[in-house]
Amino acid sequence: MKNFSRFTFLKLTLVAFLFTGISSCCKDKNDNTHPTDNHCTTLHPVVFIHGFLASGDTWANQMMRFTSSGYCDNLLYAFDWNSVGGSTDQAALDAFIDTVLARTGATQVDIVGHSAGGGYGYSYCADTTRAKKVAHYVHVASSSQTSPAGLNDEVPTLNLSSAADAVAGVTTITGATNVTLTGKDHYQVATSEETFVELYKFFNNGTAPSVSTITPQTDITVSGKAVTLGENAPLNAATVSIYEVNPDNGSRLHSVPDFTLTADAKGMWGPQKIKTNTKYEFEVNSNVTGARIVHYYRESFTHTNPLVYLRTIPTSGLAGTLLSGLSDNDNQSVVAVFTANQATVAGRDSLAVDNVVMSTSAITPASNTVIAMFLFDGNNNQQSDYTVPGLFSLLTNFLTARDMYFQTVTAHSIPLYFNGRTLSVPNLKSHTDGFIVGVFD
Repeated sequence: MKNFSRFTFLKLTLVAFLFTGISSCCKDKNDNTHPTDNHCTTLHPVVFIHGFLASGDTWANQMMRFTSSGYCDNLLYAFDWNSVGGSTDQAALDAFIDTVLARTGATQVDIVGHSAGGGYGYSYCADTTRAKKVAHYVHVASSSQTSPAGLNDEVPTLNLSSAADAVAGVTTITGATNVTLTGKDHYQVATSEETFVELYKFFNNGTAPSVSTITPQTDITVSGKAVTLGENAPLNAATVSIYEVNPDNGSRLHSVPDFTLTADAKGMWGPQKIKTNTKYEFEVNSNVTGARIVHYYRESFTHTNPLVYLRTIPTSGLAGTLLSGLSDNDNQSVVAVFTANQATVAGRDSLAVDNVVMSTSAITPASNTVIAMFLFDGNNNQQSDYTVPGLFSLLTNFLTARDMYFQTVTAHSIPLYFNGRTLSVPNLKSHTDGFIVGVFD
C-alpha cells in the first residue's frame, strides 16, 4: 500500500485551519493558444503544483528559466489548490490537466509537485487512467515513498530533496531517480537554479539546458492573480494599479497609475507591458467593503513574468481573525517582507529592516523556514521590542511577526536589505493607505 501521508509539519493545526479556498489557473500569460515552433511541439506541457500554504507563484522563476531555455509560454502551467482543505481533489487536477492537453494538443504532461503538492501529484498518478496522461513526475521536497509514481510504478519519477530542508529533509523513493541537493532549504528545493537543471534534464532525456539562468529580455510583460492571503480566493473585479517608483525611496514618480487593470472572475489580471530594470509598486484593491489596500514593492523585472501574485487580507474567516491583529491606525506603518524563493536562515542569510538586523537565531532559525515576516507596533506604544505580537505566537513555520514601530508623522522611506539586495518602501499610514509588502524574488 503506497503512502500518501502529509508531512509532520501539518501538525500546525491552527495554521492549517486558517487557509481555505481553491483557485485554479489554466491560462498562459495571455490566455491564448500560442503558435508553437517545431521545438515546442516535441515537448510535454509542464504542470506545477505548489505546496502547503503556498500558491502558483512558487514556480515563477522556474517558468522564466524554462522559457529562457526554449519552452514556449503555452507549455507551462501553475495549478492552485487548497493545500489544507482535508483532501486532495483529484477531479479538479484531472480537469485542469485535460484542459492543458486540449489547449496544447499534447497527449501527456510532466508534473512537478512541491512539498504537500508532491503528495497530491504522487497520488494523482495512482489511478491507471490518470497515470497514462503523465510522461514524467517530479517529487520535490516531499515525503518518502516506497516506489515510483503510478499504481504499477509506471510513471518515470525524479525525487529531489536536501539535507538543509528543515521540513522534509533527505527523502528517497526506491526505483526513482533520487537527487540530493546541497544546502537548499525547503523552498529552494523547488525554486533553485540547480533544481531547474535537474527538471530540464529529466524531461529531456538527460540533455542539459542551453542556459540555466533567467535571461534578460527587451520587451516584457507581467501578469498574475489577485487573491486573498492564505485562502487563495480569487478577487473578482479587484483593481490593480501599477506605479513606477523612485528606486531610492519607493515614492511614486507620477500621481496617477502608469497602468490600471481589473482582475477577472478567477482573479487574473494582465498581461501588461512594462519597462525592464525598473522598480514598480503594485497596489491591489479588492473593492470589498472593509478590506484594506495592499502595496507591493518589487525588485526590477528583466523577463516576462506570468505569475505575479497580489494578496489582500481576508475580512472574515479564521485567516481574517489571525490577521485582524495587524495594526489599523495612521500613527504607524505595517510592513511585511516576503522572500519569495527561499527562507531567511540565521547564520546563512542577512535580512535587515530599517537598519535593524532581523536574521537572528531568535527570529529566523533554520528550523522555522521563515519566508514571510510581518512587522508592526503590536503593543501600540510607539516602541519596538521585537516580541511576537498576538496570535502570531501560535505560528512556528513559514510565517512570523515582530513588534516593530514605524512612525508616520513625517514622510520617509524604510530600507529593506536582503543578501546584498535592497528595496526602499514609503512609510504609508496603515489605516488610510494600507499595508506594505516588500518582495525579494
